[in-house]
Amino acid sequence: MKARIVQFRRGRHRIHERHFLLDVGAKSRKEAESFVGKEVSWKSPGKREKIIKGKISACHGNRGLVRAIFEKGLPGQAVNDEVEVKEVKE
Repeated sequence: MKARIVQFRRGRHRIHERHFLLDVGAKSRKEAESFVGKEVSWKSPGKREKIIKGKISACHGNRGLVRAIFEKGLPGQAVNDEVEVKEVKE
């Protein structure tokens, strides 16, 4: 399944470099809660195709956005890009 990166998680004075807000297509907070715990991966464009993995940690707001924490920070060009959402392998 695909999701879209909406923005960094940020406050008035601080940006959380590894935290991103994702739009998974959920219409409400209840729908978004079903995505918590799933893995996400972002593939960089270009020759190297670097893959950065993360995990959906919580819901954000009441409109169906979720918060994902990545292993490393994503570049600013990743905003408005797509990520792959997968089930967790245990």
